[in-house]
Amino acid sequence: MIRVVHRWPGLLAGLLLLVLSLSGALLALFPAIERFSSVQPAALSTAELAERIQAVLPEVEQIRRRPSGRITAYWSENGVARAAVMDPASGREIAPADPNPFERWLTRLHRSLLFDDAGRMLTAVGAAAMLVLAVSGAVLVARRAGGWRRWFSPLRGPFAARLHVEIARIAVAGLLLSSATALWMSASSFDLLPDGPSSPATEAEGSGRTGMPVADMDMLKRTPVSELRSLSFPDPADATDVFTLKTDRGIGYLDQGTGALLTWSEPTAWQCVSATLYMLHTGRGAAALGLILGFMALGVPAMAGTGFVLWFAGRPARPRIPGNVAAGRAETILLVGSEGGSTWGFAATLHAALSASGQAVHAAPMSSFEPARYRQARRILILAATYGDVDAPASARGFLDRVKSVPVAAPVALAVLGFGDRSFPGYCAFGRAVAEMAEARGWCMLVPFMAVNRQSPQDFARWGRSLGAAMGMTLDLVHHPVLPAVFPLRLVSRRDHGAEVQAPTAILRFALPTPPFWLRLTGRGFGRFVAGDLLGVLPEGSAVPRFYSLASGCRDGFIEIVVRKHPAGLCSGQLFELQPGGTVNAFMRQNPGFHADRDTTPLILIGAGTGIGPLAGFIRANARRRPIRLFFGMRHPDSDFLYGEELKGWRRSGQLQRLATACSRTQQPSYVQDVLREEGAEIARMVREGARVMVCGGRDMAAGVSTALADILAPTGLTPARLRAEGRYVEDVF
Repeated sequence: MIRVVHRWPGLLAGLLLLVLSLSGALLALFPAIERFSSVQPAALSTAELAERIQAVLPEVEQIRRRPSGRITAYWSENGVARAAVMDPASGREIAPADPNPFERWLTRLHRSLLFDDAGRMLTAVGAAAMLVLAVSGAVLVARRAGGWRRWFSPLRGPFAARLHVEIARIAVAGLLLSSATALWMSASSFDLLPDGPSSPATEAEGSGRTGMPVADMDMLKRTPVSELRSLSFPDPADATDVFTLKTDRGIGYLDQGTGALLTWSEPTAWQCVSATLYMLHTGRGAAALGLILGFMALGVPAMAGTGFVLWFAGRPARPRIPGNVAAGRAETILLVGSEGGSTWGFAATLHAALSASGQAVHAAPMSSFEPARYRQARRILILAATYGDVDAPASARGFLDRVKSVPVAAPVALAVLGFGDRSFPGYCAFGRAVAEMAEARGWCMLVPFMAVNRQSPQDFARWGRSLGAAMGMTLDLVHHPVLPAVFPLRLVSRRDHGAEVQAPTAILRFALPTPPFWLRLTGRGFGRFVAGDLLGVLPEGSAVPRFYSLASGCRDGFIEIVVRKHPAGLCSGQLFELQPGGTVNAFMRQNPGFHADRDTTPLILIGAGTGIGPLAGFIRANARRRPIRLFFGMRHPDSDFLYGEELKGWRRSGQLQRLATACSRTQQPSYVQDVLREEGAEIARMVREGARVMVCGGRDMAAGVSTALADILAPTGLTPARLRAEGRYVEDVF
């Protein structure tokens, strides 16, 4: 629900918010410019200022002080109204007071879109939309981060998503303040809020005299210029006319003959609040704050752009589910934890089958879990994929913590279905963890935990029959997976290794296809990718793709993978038969959990065999010459030293700081974890100083590396588990 509340005001009011935010950001510059360009008087009384200006302009009618400190005098000359900026030190004119035409036009645009009341109403709608977006966005950021206390915790995911959230983290406070104050000012402009008296209600009887010098008036001598807002001079020919003094403390009338204070009125609490909110919104009187708010307002165009990209890119990943009822009216709550989006396809199939049987079903991400909202729910069904080996996918971030926070088990039945790959040791580990926690906390299980291997429609249908039996109904789940759009990739070169050690391996380089414009804009398909992302290859005769880690990014101008031929391997066998000029059908899938990122943090890269692929891609992209150390394990340097020549060149260019190799089939065999132990002191130092560790290769190698690093880091008090939690230890294992 929160996601919907956030999405639609942004989509519907996007153009209006762009106009308001950009004009507001520009307007924030003027108070600062005025503040720094204004002559700031030293300690000066209003009496002294009035005397100096009156000596130069005897006909002066009013003196005003802007919040910036600028002093402006107003008078009439031959029946023509005049105004000028005055020097408080000399009382002389230093600049015309004509308003900046561009500022005046920009103010009208910001306040009313160049219209009158209709425009003001529309800007009020825009302010309300911005307030809704800011509040709902803050909730979504906290939900994604895993709670309000983890507001600034590191995130993973596509670049557009991370940029959207990072900007929101910084700008949301300013946007909340700007939108709330804008709504207050709009309500005030339409007289929807009380304003109170703006001048003293009564006047005392004057002396009937005229001509007292302003320099002698006690009230003016006691009022510093820093508190002055305006001083209006009386008509000397009218003995009943008075001085009108407006300050930060109130408004008063002064007898022009005696200087006596005739009456005084202090601002009401309501007026003080209104004035403060006006200052906060406009920056008039708080130029630095205005600049900060203006800078934050610039986040709106950036978030609008990234938000649109996310909305457009997310449409295929999270299918549109017809008939998705509100959470409060649903009998069945369907929660989905998905990283790449494929699990949502299964959720859509299940939703359609349950809805066809007469069930009211609500589908939502696992991260939106809120038992208090499920007022009519009788069951909760969870489809949970596993990210990496054991981690929660992006749409399930914080789910386990939310389950822990529920004081007692919800009075509904629960069923958990895991999605994963049986070849991984942590097969469906996250889904299994969800089921085990629910059982431990006393939840009633509809059916025992089951798992779907490699998106198997048969496994899914089998679970559906068990679920239907538990619900007392027939539930036939016929799922047809929808693959992303595939492109034919043409092989341009290949380099073969490893035949001498019975481990045939090839570095395959494909030409980069030209994706459609929308794919480039959204970063989907081959529009945008980096080393560490996954190339999904669809072999002939199979609907199940095989994934290979990329050794290149889109900026390299080609697609490169490292493939080892497996006995009876369908996809690897076809790739090994492929010759330059041949094609395969493939698609791109982002893998944000295994990106090197574009910063200067030192990297410790550890890999063996084909695991060198993405690590070589990281080094190739190291244009900033960040410190990188590579530990690479192979069988024999004469047969499978993958990227050997490139690594030498990258060392000479400074892209690779150090290379250490381990060979398992030489006279003195060693493994990559052995080399790590040899350089343990240096590794411990780098990790202690903030280095990031990235491991890619087989599971046995990764397990050995983890054990070696645990021993190396023990004296520092760090562990691989702690580094993993901090995002400084990541693996891509197979």
